[in-house]
Amino acid sequence: MEILDKVETKVNRRRGKEVIIGPERPTVLIGERINPTGRKDLATALQNGDMGFVKKEAIDQVEAGADMLDVNVSMTNVDELSLLPEVIQVVMGAVDVPLCIDSSNPEALKAALEVYDGKPLISSVTGEEKSLNSILPPVKEHGAAVIGLTMDEGAIPNDPDKRASIAKKIVERAASLGIPKEDVVIDCLTLAVGTDIRSGLITIEAIQKVKEELGVNLTLGVSNISFGMPDRNLINGVFLAMAIFSGVACPIVNVAKARSIVLAADLLMGRDRLAMRYIEDYRKSRAHQNKEYGSIGPA
Repeated sequence: MEILDKVETKVNRRRGKEVIIGPERPTVLIGERINPTGRKDLATALQNGDMGFVKKEAIDQVEAGADMLDVNVSMTNVDELSLLPEVIQVVMGAVDVPLCIDSSNPEALKAALEVYDGKPLISSVTGEEKSLNSILPPVKEHGAAVIGLTMDEGAIPNDPDKRASIAKKIVERAASLGIPKEDVVIDCLTLAVGTDIRSGLITIEAIQKVKEELGVNLTLGVSNISFGMPDRNLINGVFLAMAIFSGVACPIVNVAKARSIVLAADLLMGRDRLAMRYIEDYRKSRAHQNKEYGSIGPA
């Protein structure tokens, strides 16, 4: 398979922002918090139809620095087919950034794509035949980009080479349907380091292999690595920096906690001309602290 240099993935809102994901561009932050998994407050709001809560969550993440927002409403006791497009419309009305439409339900994805204004990122397709056959056709039909998860019928392999092989299968199957390589973003996945001490290393090695062999852009849901461990923010932050250095271009994170780490990583990797993004973010952070708590003295 021919490897392309500087593959860039473009997503947009027609009446909003365009985001370009690429290996030499600043890291794109995808906000993770519109997802009821592990969030009782959001789950309750969604079950009660409280769209004000959802709207505030969207606005808060963009104000914290999110370039895109993941939107997931999957849980029991809700009709995802009607709820997902409704939430997509609410979020589009609140913020102007592109969205990552996150669902394993093909019909719900199709309904959300019908109301989306622009080119979204779809999460996600796996290497499982059922998933490839049900998710990729609507991705092609709507001209979307898609996240490919390195898992198949045998779940998540505990081997970097096998994860890279699944990534190749997804990229090739997408290409056979006319979905270009730049519209496939691979997630090499991570399991909890508390369960398997090599989990982080396996993921990093898989990321490096996919980057070298396929040349596609990569994403990663970082917080899974620290599940069940103390001081999760520390583990997540270190792992995030490692993942970015290895090739992840658009991590899915809690932006309020991750943005400073991402900006520092981009600075050290030469992606921040004259260090202006890092310095400007620092100034804004200091100004906010001074406003909220009074002067905190020199750095």
